[in-house]
Amino acid sequence: MDPEIPVNLYDLGLIYSIKIINNNVAIEMTLTNPNCPVAGQMPENVGKSIEALDALKSVDVKLVWKPTWNKDLMSEDAKLALDIF
Repeated sequence: MDPEIPVNLYDLGLIYSIKIINNNVAIEMTLTNPNCPVAGQMPENVGKSIEALDALKSVDVKLVWKPTWNKDLMSEDAKLALDIF
């Protein structure tokens, strides 16, 4: 979950890709803003959440800035939860 917005990161459109090969997980994610106060912690928190799953060999979370996040990346559920139309 985003610490400031009551919506999960996936529905916010912050998770750009999840690749699983031979139980190795690679995630590319972004933040709504490069100046986000949790920029340093968020990828680590995502990695720790995934490490809790059984049978994983490794988890790599990469923070990327391209493409730039915008509200069009949000799911319909997230837009409804935040009253964004």
